[in-house]
Amino acid sequence: MGGNVGQAGIHTYQSLDEDGPSDAGKPPKRSTGRLVMHSMAMFGREFCYAVEAAYVTPVLLSVGLPKSLYSLVWLLSPVLGFLLQPVVGSVSDHCQSRWGRRRPYILSLAIMMLLGMTLYLNGDAVVSALVTNPRRKLVWAITITMMGVVLFDFAADFIDGPIKAYLFDVCSHQDKERGLHYHALFTGIGGALGYLLGAIDWAQLELGRVLGTEFQVMYFFSTLLLSVCITIHLCSIPEAPLGDAAEDSRLEQTLQYPLLSSVKVSEHGSIEKVSNSHASLELAGGKRNSAAEQTQGAMTMKSLLRALGSMPPHYRYLCISHLIGWTAFLSNMLFFTDFMGQIVYGGNPYSPHNSTEFLIYQRGVEVGCWGLCINSVFSSLYSYFQKMLLSYVGLKGLYFMGYLLFGLGTGFIGLFPNIYSTLVLCVLFGVMSSTLYMVPFNLIAEYHREEEEEKEQATRKGPDSSERGKGVDCAALTSMVQLAQILVGSVLGFLVNMAGSVVVVVITASTVSLIGCCFVALFVRYVD
Repeated sequence: MGGNVGQAGIHTYQSLDEDGPSDAGKPPKRSTGRLVMHSMAMFGREFCYAVEAAYVTPVLLSVGLPKSLYSLVWLLSPVLGFLLQPVVGSVSDHCQSRWGRRRPYILSLAIMMLLGMTLYLNGDAVVSALVTNPRRKLVWAITITMMGVVLFDFAADFIDGPIKAYLFDVCSHQDKERGLHYHALFTGIGGALGYLLGAIDWAQLELGRVLGTEFQVMYFFSTLLLSVCITIHLCSIPEAPLGDAAEDSRLEQTLQYPLLSSVKVSEHGSIEKVSNSHASLELAGGKRNSAAEQTQGAMTMKSLLRALGSMPPHYRYLCISHLIGWTAFLSNMLFFTDFMGQIVYGGNPYSPHNSTEFLIYQRGVEVGCWGLCINSVFSSLYSYFQKMLLSYVGLKGLYFMGYLLFGLGTGFIGLFPNIYSTLVLCVLFGVMSSTLYMVPFNLIAEYHREEEEEKEQATRKGPDSSERGKGVDCAALTSMVQLAQILVGSVLGFLVNMAGSVVVVVITASTVSLIGCCFVALFVRYVD
């Protein structure tokens, strides 16, 4: 029987990848080149994120966006993402495209990112060329730019879930860990490159004069890089279509349980009631499994919330810890350049633009951008060292250390603002960034492996098709980023107005991160 099962496993994956045969039902070992190709999506995505961080505020100011609409721009995208991301994750779990379950969604979201960048980096120029009436021009420029920013943020936040689910679907547990390390590494490199290109004064260079403005220069680099990276990513590791995977699962069950070979297996692997010439055979739970699959295939928001609410407690605790971490991280990062300009350099953003105070503030913002670049570079470096640290301190040590160092670093920056110490401590932002991108998804992979081992043991007693989709788990985890954005966007502005200083932002980030230290140590479950 073991030999037959092995043949079934080879049939499942050998036709999909040339990396070699595998054990029964398990993906083959993926080469380093394949995993690097898979990580290119994170490189392109983070590069475009850095470009947005550097240019979206100047773009919004240049089109005359009223201050009353700023909160709408920053809150609309995360609200949509938080509501829809788990739904799309569930739908992708049951996508029956011949191209695979995740790649159609990744391609669609990448196209949305390109469209969003096109609108917010070029919308003003296009409207100026087509509309002559000043009032209509202002309205259309603001509308198109806002649509571009919201669309880009929505797609860029969304795409992370399918990318992680794609990795989990096609890789063994060891390759999942390697893949996540490469994801964190190239995320940092992409962000650093984006910030570096954004810091260049393109108006003084030939390329800037040829393309028109620095906005068009960054649009050229962003669209070219994202298109190339997504193409490489989609060609990295082939996916098994859901129908083919179900067919192989049916073959394996037939080989393991020949007495059930006459039992009809549905397209998602559930076993339905059938009758033969001797008697009517009904497997206990078969009809329930089939009904459950149909329900998942047409998942509504209500049923999805019910499914998320019924997740094992350790999944929920991991989501809460991820929410705490991203709330702390975004609290600091979204206001960091403003903190550098106002608090560290002592400038005033509300002074006349030709005043000394405003020029000092601008200088602080520029140095703050270099601090964000330091964060991205060190995030890449730390993601490499995490491999070595993992064998000594484990995932729990890495998780706790990331939150602790970030909390202490931001607290020191808030209490003792200084140019040089602040830039040095930006390396701790990179520690937190790499931790958030790697450790929670490693824990998800550990939970999935544990569930798969339990499922294999249960299968020895009889076939079992019950399985919660990996796409839902990844989407639930990544949707915490959108929820953190909602919290930061709706609360921190109020805190700054109450305190009268952006120092409260950095202190808040430190406090939340230190609370997260306690949470990841006491509530998050780690698999031995």
